[in-house]
Order: sequence, then C-alpha cells, then structure tokens
Amino acid sequence: MSRKRSIIELVEAVLQELERLDYSYSSIKTSRLFYKRVINYAESEGEIYYSEEIGNKFLAEYYNCRINIFTDVMPKNLRYPIRRIRILGDYQLHGIIFRRKKMKPEYICPSQFHDSYTAFEKECERRDYSKRGMRSKMNRLRNFLDYLDDVGIKSLEEISPKILSAHAKATVHHHSKSISSNLTAQRTFLKFLYLEEYISKDLSLDVPKVKNYYCPKIPSVWNTNDIKRMLKVIDKGSPIGKRDYAILLIVTRLGIRVGDLKELTLNNLKWETKSIEFTQHKTNRIINYPILDDIGWALIDYLKNGRPKTKSPYLFIRYNPPFQEFGENANLHNIIKKYTIMAGIKIPHHAHQGMHSLRHTLAGTLLENNTPLPVIAEILGHMNIKSTNVYLKVGIEGLRRCALNPEEVFKGE
Repeated sequence: MSRKRSIIELVEAVLQELERLDYSYSSIKTSRLFYKRVINYAESEGEIYYSEEIGNKFLAEYYNCRINIFTDVMPKNLRYPIRRIRILGDYQLHGIIFRRKKMKPEYICPSQFHDSYTAFEKECERRDYSKRGMRSKMNRLRNFLDYLDDVGIKSLEEISPKILSAHAKATVHHHSKSISSNLTAQRTFLKFLYLEEYISKDLSLDVPKVKNYYCPKIPSVWNTNDIKRMLKVIDKGSPIGKRDYAILLIVTRLGIRVGDLKELTLNNLKWETKSIEFTQHKTNRIINYPILDDIGWALIDYLKNGRPKTKSPYLFIRYNPPFQEFGENANLHNIIKKYTIMAGIKIPHHAHQGMHSLRHTLAGTLLENNTPLPVIAEILGHMNIKSTNVYLKVGIEGLRRCALNPEEVFKGE
C-alpha cells in the first residue's frame, strides 16, 4: 500500500501534473499561490493531510463559499477557487485531474414515473436518436413529468385526457414550434407506455393537436463588407487567430453547421482529394465539401503553426489547458462577437448575428448569383427543399424582379 501523502506533497504532485498537462505558466503560478494559502490554512488548523472537509472550510473562510461544491451550481465568481479545491480532492483519490461535476445537476425524476422514464430513455438510445434530438426530447418530457407531479398525479394510470388538455393550456404562451414539439414528445412517450403495458389505454390519441403553419421567420444575414472587415481584423500571427480565422472562413465559405464543425477530426480532411468529408450530425448523411484554396492555406497554417500539441483527434482545439475539443453545448458565439467588436461592426439589437447567420448569408449570396435552390440545399445539407425556400425572402434582387409595376397593371384594365 502506498504511503499517504501530506498536503504539501499532494500540492507538489498536483503542480507537477499541471505542468505535464501543458497548463500555462501563469495558470500554474496562480495555482501555486492559491495552494500556498491552503497549506497555511491547514497548518493553522493542525491538519497534516488534505480532506474535503478542510477544503470546504478553507473556501468558507477565504471566499465565504458555503454551498455544497459537488451538488450546487457553481457561482461564477467562485469558479476558479472551487475548481482548484476539487483538483486536490480528485488527485488525492484518483491520481488524475478531471472535472468531477457538470455545471447542471442531474435530473431527478419523480419516483412514480422513474421506471417508465428510464425505460423510455433506453428505448430512445436503442433507436439511435441523435444526441441533440435525444436531449431536446428528454428535456420536454421532464417538463411534462414535473407538471404531472405538481398537479398531484401519483401513478401513470391517473393520467387522463383532461390532464393532457390542462397541460396544453398551461403552455399555450410558448412559441408555436415549441408547443408542437412538446406535444410530439408526449405522444411518443404515451405510445411507448401503452405498447410496453405501463398503461391500459393509448393516451397518445388524446394529446391535443395544434395546427402549426409552416411560416419560418426571415433569416438574419450579414452585409458582405462586414464579413470581410471581420475576417481582416483577425490576428493571423497568433495561434488563436489562426484557429479562429480557419473556423470563420469555413463557416462563411462552406456554410458548415457549428455542431458539425466542432466534431471535425483530422481524418475528415481528405487532402488527396482536397475535400472535407464527414457525417452530418443533424441528418446522419455523409457529405463532402471542397477544400477551397483560401480554406486550405488557412488550415495548413493553423495545423502547422497554431494547433496546440495534443493527442486529441479533433481538428479545432480550445486553448485552455488541458487542450481538448470544444464542449458539446459550445456555440462559438464568443469567437464571432470578439471580432465584430474589434472590427467596429455595430449589430442591431434585434438581429441574431451568430455563427448560424453566416450560413444564411452564404445562402443569400448564392441566391443572388442565380444558384438553383436544389444546389443551395445540397451545399447547406438540407434534407427538405422547404428548408431552403426560406432564403427566397433574403434574395433582394430576386424579390425586386417579382415586383409589379402599377402602371403596367392599370394599363391592362
């Protein structure tokens, strides 16, 4: 059995591990100063060895942090002290540094629905739903189950058409698409309950139906000159600038979705055919994009001179050590916001000028160049041409050609 390490030895081992994981000099220096205060506090308490109790007492004494750091949501202003205290506990127990807890606590299903909820979740996994689709469906189902619990439903057999209608009325203020998605999730769940004999009646037939007219809002697009200004201010001499330039260029020129962009690996780059080939997350289809010359040189510069040294197979890597891929829920909006501010581009308050709007801009540009809709749909990876038709609303020149001359109309009377 290995000898138990004192808190001084534990801190030294943690700092060495941070160096091995390529944490920055400033990060290690800050951690060293922080852990020196922890050691001094432990000694003042007469403690030789580290424990979670002494870590919690230190946070309470120095930072007035009195939450349970393993179950409660982490306050923004205490993120770094809590993170460093967790690192000590993790390394003492497991000999590695990792994140012990996600930012949001795990969902606790009401006990009367727990078994059916778990079975339905496994069924969705068996059907190989996409991560995004699965997360959306389960979140909507959780809201429904919490509502049933709030109104006093103690068993699945107590669910009735009246309850379903009452729930629909309670959410009538939501967006029409959200209401439709909520009802679809309920129907799927109730149909599952009936087929698996959790309930004796098929209640999916009693879920209210909503007429959801297809009327998508006008996409938010960029002025092409603003895009050029934004790309121009990026510092392509810095590693982060090389990465961000490649990212923005790919989204601007190819229209790849952010979710797919984050999941690109080095193997998706087919240099022999000058193409990027991957399976689209949203449609589960294999799609192929050309590596245009400017994109190719930007990628080469990033890979040779900007990408951190890491064993990660992902193409684009975060610059906060340990160097890993972007998080599952990262929308990369901070990247585009950073360079719009640097370029002095004023974004109207009502406009949505995020990464996805660059896809809209590409579609609008293609439309202005008389590119057929089926071709635009193929470039954007749309399964249904209806999704592409919405860009007719941003084709200004095309709309001008559709306008009627009143004088010509009246001549025909």
